[in-house]
Parts: sequence; C-alpha cells; structure tokens
Amino acid sequence: MKIYKQEKAIILTGKAWQVRHMLKNYRKDYIYIKDWIKGEKTQKEKEDKF
Repeated sequence: MKIYKQEKAIILTGKAWQVRHMLKNYRKDYIYIKDWIKGEKTQKEKEDKF
C-alpha cells in the first residue's frame, strides 16, 4: 500500500481491500478530498485544538 500526495491529487495504490481500508481511515480525519490534499483537518478537530 502506497499513498502519493501531489499538489492537486492523492494517489492510492495497493490491493482493493487496502485502498478501501485506508479511505475509511482517512474519512475519519477529512470531510472532503480537497481538505486532505490541502492537509486541513475536520472542523471537529480544529475545535479540539482550542
């Protein structure tokens, strides 16, 4: 399983079950793909920092 984060894209490589598993994990941290690309966390995690 490899994850390549580019300026405007994220590429997941690996077996289908690995990619699905990683997407489920990242879904907990990021609402939208664009947030993941920018590296911004969800609103809940932003509020937890304060």
